[in-house]
Amino acid sequence: MEEQVAIFCDVDDFCKDYEKYCTRSLLMDKQEIVPKTRMALSEIITILILYHLSGYRTFKWYYLYHVRKYLKQDFPTLVSYNRFVEIMRYALVPLLRYTIRARFGKCSGISFVDSTPIRVCDNHRISSHRVFSKYAKRGKNSTGWFYGFKLHLIINDEGEILSA
Repeated sequence: MEEQVAIFCDVDDFCKDYEKYCTRSLLMDKQEIVPKTRMALSEIITILILYHLSGYRTFKWYYLYHVRKYLKQDFPTLVSYNRFVEIMRYALVPLLRYTIRARFGKCSGISFVDSTPIRVCDNHRISSHRVFSKYAKRGKNSTGWFYGFKLHLIINDEGEILSA
C-alpha cells in the first residue's frame, strides 16, 4: 500500500509539471492533454503503472476485479472500464516522458546493449508503404531483412533501462 501511495505522489508531481509545460510551452489547453473526464491524468498513469507491477495477465481483469474492488477508495472518481480504455491512450506520451525522466536506472559500470526491429510493413509492400516513408529504413538483424526501425536498449547489470 505504501508503494502505491509513493508511486501516485511521484506521478502526481510529474503530471503537475507536465501540464504546466504543455500549457506554457506547447500552447495547449488542459483539455487537449486529456479529454474531459472525472479522473486526473496522474490517476490514469498510476493505474497503468500498478497494472504492470501487479502480475495480472490482462488489463481488463486487473481493472474490473482489482481496481474496482480493492482500489475504489484510493481512486474515488473511477470511470467504467470502457471509458478508461478510451482515455488511456492520452496517457501514453506523459507515461513515456515520466518513464524517461524518473524511472531510468543508474550506470553501475556494467552495461548491456541490445536491439530489436520494429517492423512497419511486410517486405513485399515497401514500395507502396507511405505512412513512415520518410523515417523508416531497410535493416537487417539475425533473423533477416526488415523495413522499419530498430529499438536499441541499454540496461545495467540489475536490468534497469539506462537509455533507449
